[in-house]
Amino acid sequence: MARTINTAGLNLIKSFEGCVLTAYQDVAGIWTIGYGHTRGVTAGLVFTQEQADQALADDLLSTESAVNRAVAAVVNTTDNQFAAMVSLTYNIGSGNFASSTVLREHLVPQIQNAADAFLMWNKATINGVLQVVNGLTNRRTAERSLYLT
Repeated sequence: MARTINTAGLNLIKSFEGCVLTAYQDVAGIWTIGYGHTRGVTAGLVFTQEQADQALADDLLSTESAVNRAVAAVVNTTDNQFAAMVSLTYNIGSGNFASSTVLREHLVPQIQNAADAFLMWNKATINGVLQVVNGLTNRRTAERSLYLT
């Protein structure tokens, strides 16, 4: 049975993504709308709250699926660990998650090392330069905390 994100994880995503109903460019210059939705977003796009909620739900389906595949029956994963990894994957993408130290250490399992590895994902390319982003540092700290709870 496929797992889904728990309330704590969903609230974490919503709190860090925020909900913006008009398309904007994020710190990396990517067109974004709603709760961090990027697929098909262009300048001038406007969402209703219902469209933002639906886009988040749709995006989470593929994100949850990617995390479910990655941890499938290999290791015991708590609901909070799963939720934290879904939040991370929602933000960095399933390809990056699949090759991440977070996943590699989780599968061993080296839970403390996996938790600490969340903190590695606190950078974004801004104007062609990889830089630490305070918002990402805060998000990774919250995900790490949820993962360890």
